[in-house]
Amino acid sequence: MHTRTLGQGLQVSAIGLGAMGMSQSYGPNPGARDAMIGVLRGAVERGVAFFDTAEVYGPYINEELVGDALAPLRDQVVIATKFGWRIQDGRSVGLDSRPEQVKRVADASLRRLRVDTIDLFYQHRVDPHVPIEDVAGAVAELVQAGKVRHFGLSEAAAATIRRAHAVHPVTAVQSEYSLWTRDPEPEVLPTCAQLGIGFVPFSPLGKGFLTGTVTSATELSAGDIRASIPRFSAENRTANQALVEHVTRLAQAKDATPGQIALAWLLAQHPWIVPIPGTRRRERVEENAAATRVPLSADELADLDDLAARVGVQGDRYNEHHLSLVGR
Repeated sequence: MHTRTLGQGLQVSAIGLGAMGMSQSYGPNPGARDAMIGVLRGAVERGVAFFDTAEVYGPYINEELVGDALAPLRDQVVIATKFGWRIQDGRSVGLDSRPEQVKRVADASLRRLRVDTIDLFYQHRVDPHVPIEDVAGAVAELVQAGKVRHFGLSEAAAATIRRAHAVHPVTAVQSEYSLWTRDPEPEVLPTCAQLGIGFVPFSPLGKGFLTGTVTSATELSAGDIRASIPRFSAENRTANQALVEHVTRLAQAKDATPGQIALAWLLAQHPWIVPIPGTRRRERVEENAAATRVPLSADELADLDDLAARVGVQGDRYNEHHLSLVGR
């Protein structure tokens, strides 16, 4: 797989792997821990060299999983993790990006990931009670101490990105972005372009919907985060099916899968965009990696660009609580 460059010269594989779903959010994981380690190591064999985790996934167990899986391959991979939550009794109970907390999290993440340096350290959500300048300053100190290489933000507003970048260079902004979630386009992507910051879309496959494997008939199991998302109500899944059908027809014409079309569209937006689809299956890793070889013509891109506006997308991408945490 070819590489792409985020901000500050950080080179990563053109498609990464989000590990969250191996530990939480998508219902019971039928795969044993050893199987997930196999998926992560198999991804490296297929050219994936950019892995995403966070302390709050689990909490903690996802970082431990990624650390154990990738320790033998450390010199071949870039590992990103995140800070910004207060965790008590095994669950997150609010935001906490106080500088002293950021530094505590960094030390704990280093141990769990079994690394000497965190390659990319994101603020997971903007904390309205801590000035972003203080957060950036804390990460700058971690960079100076050799504990962190690069600073990132997740789901931040353009103005916040600019303020943080003025204190310490931001390497990447991670936010939800896909054919049916276009929120970053008006302000965040132009800001990244102007400042030389890379952009990392999570949920680039619409939490599975854009692959065509989730329909109005799909039973969402207990513990599946999609059950609480308005866009995934049975009624809205039915309404949004027209978008997936359009992508599926194009995929069939190009001997590709719908997921590959969705990823290829993202890759075509800017050369500094690096999607991080998540999966628990080796065959999906291979399928996603192959999206880098799916060519889209200018006409096909233009058609896909207009698709969501033309067909319409029903339902918010988060419930009310989670929406209140983004775009700050």
